[in-house]
Amino acid sequence: MVPDSGVPMRAWSIEIYLVGPEGDDLPATCFEKAVYVLHESFGNRKRQTFKTPPFTVKEKGWGEFDMQIILSPVGGQKGGDQIINHDLNFAQEEYESTHSVTFRNPKDRLLELLRDSAPASEAVNGASASKPEKKRQKTSRNVDMEKLADALPLLQEDDLLQVVQMVHDNKTEDTYTKNDTENGEFHVDLYTLPDPLIKMLWDFCDKKMNMNDLTA
Repeated sequence: MVPDSGVPMRAWSIEIYLVGPEGDDLPATCFEKAVYVLHESFGNRKRQTFKTPPFTVKEKGWGEFDMQIILSPVGGQKGGDQIINHDLNFAQEEYESTHSVTFRNPKDRLLELLRDSAPASEAVNGASASKPEKKRQKTSRNVDMEKLADALPLLQEDDLLQVVQMVHDNKTEDTYTKNDTENGEFHVDLYTLPDPLIKMLWDFCDKKMNMNDLTA
């Protein structure tokens, strides 16, 4: 937020990338524009639009706040905008927030751009999107929940902050979390997390340690 006067200002910026198959950053060329909806205290700068990847927004302020990022896919398909809720905070000097997006029935140009970042079967969510129960069964087979539960406490402090950020940004109404600030603890019921977030957490832990070495 923008202070009235006499409050130290922080410079911050946000960039948007796709996560490639190997975890590398790829240009988000599948989107033709990004709209950042900031706190109302930014006045006429509350809503900012960028049309060139990585859609970098740079601002100054003193407070933390929740914002919306509206991503418009190439082709301008009606109802195809991706709305991401992002928690801007200053707990770390630099951090990443990973979100899962779904493209329904993408047109040829968008499909071509998605193939550049992942196999079409992974980049495009087809008929299976309407069958969440089948998707959950698939996730349960691919992710060992007990190993995931064992891996999370082994992460370094900075990595744990990223995990908390991912949970905050991707949780649903069914997700159970408890933030015990007095004891510096964050509790989450893994079995209440949505499937894409479970896979996201597994992949994150797998980059930090060998998950196969853990005994469930």
